[in-house]
Amino acid sequence: MIDRRTLLAMFTAGAALAPAGTVSAAQPYDWHEAFARLPDVKMHGDEQIAMLIYPGFTALDLVGPYHFLSGMMGAKVHLVTNGSDLRPVASDMGLAIVPTLTLEACPQNLTLLFTPGGTDGTLAAARDSRTIGFLRDRASRADYVTSVCTGALILGAAGLLAGKRATSHWSVRALLDQFGATPVDARVVQDGKVITGAGVSAGLDFGLSLVSKLRGQPYAAASMLTAEYHPDPPFLGGTLATTPPPIGRAMTGLFDEFVAEVRKLRCQPPTGGMPLSPYLGSNRFEPTQ
Repeated sequence: MIDRRTLLAMFTAGAALAPAGTVSAAQPYDWHEAFARLPDVKMHGDEQIAMLIYPGFTALDLVGPYHFLSGMMGAKVHLVTNGSDLRPVASDMGLAIVPTLTLEACPQNLTLLFTPGGTDGTLAAARDSRTIGFLRDRASRADYVTSVCTGALILGAAGLLAGKRATSHWSVRALLDQFGATPVDARVVQDGKVITGAGVSAGLDFGLSLVSKLRGQPYAAASMLTAEYHPDPPFLGGTLATTPPPIGRAMTGLFDEFVAEVRKLRCQPPTGGMPLSPYLGSNRFEPTQ
């Protein structure tokens, strides 16, 4: 049985890669080798990726990026719970994900650290000192520190957005400035090693962007083709600017209570009496001396 990861490597390059006359029943064309020869393709890697899950996270924030990141051959994707054991963690709509590691068992050195968003569950995670301590520690050595949707609020509470351009869900994007960030209205925003995605569905664009950075654009394009990711919404909308005003006003009002709670969030003070400093350059986060 061929899984999607193998299928991606072997077949998504397409028939255009095969020179004329090379494909036959007697001598099948080596699609894997042809794909590997494409410019800028890194077929195999050893990335260590930690994706945080916590009660009440939004499933698509996680599952969209997970689909693309887990398709990278050789990459190890850890689903890291902030709970005390490996029991399934329920999302905000009840879809449960089985974690693979606890915070304590997560590798110390990561290629990529990620947190999804949500609403009440996100607020709880942003106020949880154990979760914040984990993020600060792993961020100090990770190559990339990332989030989708309101997951940026958790990074902000950990002090990981200070001095950075970042995005989040439209309902709270402007509030990123209370964590020292510069809010940006875009699907995916990178500033140094901090990469943030906008709301929910932007996680697909976010995931493909990361695959492109880690394995090259042809690899990401092949993954995109395998997923048949070619958005064609049935009607205009999805942003406040393109949604009919009566709907936009109603939805904005529905988020009022959540936004009011977000306004109360601040960067948590560091433990141990050590002052907190923002990222130094593009790849360091460390206490000031």
